[in-house]
Parts: sequence; C-alpha cells; structure tokens
Amino acid sequence: MELGVILSFIGASIILTLMPGPDNLFVLTESLTKGQKDGIAISLGLSLGVLIHTLAAATGLSIIIQKSALAFSIIKYLGAAYLFYLAFKAFKEKKTDLDLKSTSHIEKTKIFPLVKKGFLMNVLNPKVSLFFIAFLPQFISPNGYNITLQMIILGLIFMSQAFLIFATIAILASKLTKYLNNPKFWKITKWSKISVLSILGLVLVFSRK
Repeated sequence: MELGVILSFIGASIILTLMPGPDNLFVLTESLTKGQKDGIAISLGLSLGVLIHTLAAATGLSIIIQKSALAFSIIKYLGAAYLFYLAFKAFKEKKTDLDLKSTSHIEKTKIFPLVKKGFLMNVLNPKVSLFFIAFLPQFISPNGYNITLQMIILGLIFMSQAFLIFATIAILASKLTKYLNNPKFWKITKWSKISVLSILGLVLVFSRK
C-alpha cells in the first residue's frame, strides 16, 4: 500500500468522522448529560463495531473483486449510488438544535454496558455496512498486500481515528456545543459533507479494477 493512498484514506476518514451525524452527536449528548467517561466508553463501543463491518466487507468483497470483473463493476456502481444517496440525504437535512440543558443530573454508570451499547448501535446499523462496502475499495492498491489484508488494515486505521475523534468530542463536549448549535457552522459542515460524499462517489464511478 502506497503512503499517499494511506494518507488520503486517513484524511477522508477524519473529515467523514467529524461530520455531524448520529454517532458523534450521540457521543456528544451522552458526554454532556452523563459525563466524560460515559462518552469515551460509548466511543470505544462505536469504534469496535467498525471491526465487524470491516471483516464483513473484506472477506466478501475481496472474493468478488478477485473472481469477477462484472461483479466488481456492479458493486462499484451500487457503492457510488449509495454515496450519492448519502449526499442527497445530507442536502435534505434540516438543522436541529441539541437540547443540552439536562446536564445537572449526572449518574455514574458501569463502563462495559456503555461499550456494549455503542458496539451494538454500530454493528446493527446496516447503513454502516453499506458505507464500508462503498468506501474501502476506493483505497485498495492493485500492487502490494492481499486485498483482504489491505481492507482490514484500512478498517483498523478508520477505527483508530474514529475513536480518537469521538473521545476528543467527549472530552471537549461542553466547548463544542456552542459551535454545533451555530447556524453558520452547521451550514458549512452540511455542504462539506455533501461535497465529500459526492467526490467519493465520483471517484468510485471512475475507478478501475
């Protein structure tokens, strides 16, 4: 795997993880209402769920890519279509203010149930599986390691950066809320999300086996 490909993957992963969505907003609200440790535990669970999606994508897609050019093309165009669909959904999103006033009552909770909660929340979301199927193949190098191994490495990189970002959000939650509820910040992130997803879709359309 080329260094440039890995750096591009890390950059795209960080941008996508930072975009306001169900996962990071869930980490944010949990951190504010129940404390920093709870948010970090949820972050760990969400990140570990990436392993399951990575293994599913890697074991299945690697066989398809190696055996059938037609199947690869079908997967490629379906993946691109899904990315364009996500971009359209992002375009249709409307701003919703977070209700963060209930921070006075913070309960202590055991860590493992929170990790489990985040893990199941990620693993049981079929949209995450579809996203990984669409996202990972774009950064597979024809020269180098086995395709399955490459996808697993990319999945581990994605998991690591996601945990770091989610944990940072948990720690700095109280400082981030004023920006997340700011209309200008929300508009910038919305159009950034649309742009990134659209570009990823175009890259996938014009990619070759």
